[in-house]
Formats: sequence, structure tokens, C-alpha cells
Amino acid sequence: MPRTIHQLFDLNGRTALITGGSRFLGLQMAHALGEAGARIMLCARKADELEAATAELQAAGIDTRWVAADCAVEADLHKLVSETLQRMGDVDILVNNAGATWGAPAQDHPLDAWDKVMNLNVRSMFLLSQMVGKQSMLARGGRIINMASIAGLGGNPPGMTSIAYNTSKAAVINFTRTLACEWGRYGINVNAICPGFFPSKMTAGTLAVLGEDHLAASAPLHRLGDEEDLKGVTVLLASDAGKHITGQCLAVDGGISAYMRS
Repeated sequence: MPRTIHQLFDLNGRTALITGGSRFLGLQMAHALGEAGARIMLCARKADELEAATAELQAAGIDTRWVAADCAVEADLHKLVSETLQRMGDVDILVNNAGATWGAPAQDHPLDAWDKVMNLNVRSMFLLSQMVGKQSMLARGGRIINMASIAGLGGNPPGMTSIAYNTSKAAVINFTRTLACEWGRYGINVNAICPGFFPSKMTAGTLAVLGEDHLAASAPLHRLGDEEDLKGVTVLLASDAGKHITGQCLAVDGGISAYMRS
């Protein structure tokens, strides 16, 4: 008998590891997975923010733990995976959400800033996926959700200078497709979410330069993303409802990418 829609979206008994999970989009995704029944391991750099996020999730009835780690530091990634496996068992869902941005004209972009963005947004994603894959998922399957961006689908609008960020997110998109092709044989689904403009610390500069009202007006739906708009797609890609979806990069952007591609 085919399962009901409620059964397909049910994440009870599964464990999700979410990097950059203490605030903004990462915390929104943690709420979504926890509300669907998953146990949550949060990772971020700052212990105080992790404690606050964990308390918020636990108050909502979600089983949540945390590990402070800098995903740009390889030793921290080893610690993160080791502690997660020890404390929570196998990882069923990995959400690679940690990221950084840097605004500077291409001709003046500092090399150390380029390296910082590429190391966190791309290198650490590869390393953590590799670690979790080898130690937990290759033998049993799983779901990997990578945070990309519509910035990885094209260039900048006038006035924006974020070549490192755009380049890193384009790399995330093809990393997602390639890993999905390699790891499908192990029962691992790998997909990416490409958010548009959501108010957050990372997008504050962009929103200030381009204007929130202007950006909202430029989207076919005439709005920015809110505190609910990633929840549905996150649970879809993490659950059996999305078991035949892999190698995909889904834009959640109010339709902006529809005219970017035209």
C-alpha cells in the first residue's frame, strides 16, 4: 500500500545535523525538521547563540543538542562528526548551511577574503559531506541538503560586488549535482536549496544597497522570503516524500530566478 502524505513527510526516528543552525535560515530549517519529528544537532561557532537556539527548539518540543565548531577549521569538523555520532548515533540528514560572504569589487577583492569565502562555502561543505558519508551514510543511505543561492545562477545586479560569494554558490550547485551522481548508488539523495532574498545578517548589505522595497517589487510574487518559506522544501528534501529527487537545485526566491534564466 502506498504511504499517506503524512507518513511520507514523517521524520520520526531520524537525526539531522545542521551547520550554521543557530539563527536565521539554519534555525528555520531546524524548526522544520524538528516539527516533522527529527532529532536535531545544531552546529555554529558561538556557544551562546547555540544555547539560545537549542532552548527555543526544546521549548517547541524538539529534541535538540549542539556542538560549537568552526566549519572552516578541519579539526573542528572532525570533532563535530565524532561528537554527533557519539551523542546521537548515525546522521540521516545533513544540512550544509554554514556560509560567509564578502563585498568588494573584483579588481580590489582581497585574496584572504576570497579564500575565507571559498573555504567555508565550498571546501568545508565537501569535507563535512565526505566525513558524514564515510562514517554514517555510505553504508545506510541518507539525505544531504546544501545551501546554495540564486547568486550562484548568474551575475550581480547593478551596484552589487560579491564575486567570491557568487562563485562559491555556483560551485555548490555543481558540487550538489556531481555528488548526487556519485552517491546515488548508496541511497544518498543530494540536493540544494537556492534562496533568494531573505532578511538576515548575511543579506543586510545587499538589502541596504538595493533596498528591501525595490527587491520585493522586482520579484514576481512582490515579496521577500520570510520565516516560513524554507520549511516546506527542507522537509520535502529530507523525507521520503522526496525520495526520487536528487541532484536538484531548487530556487526559493519569489520567482526572481525565472526571469534571470529567460
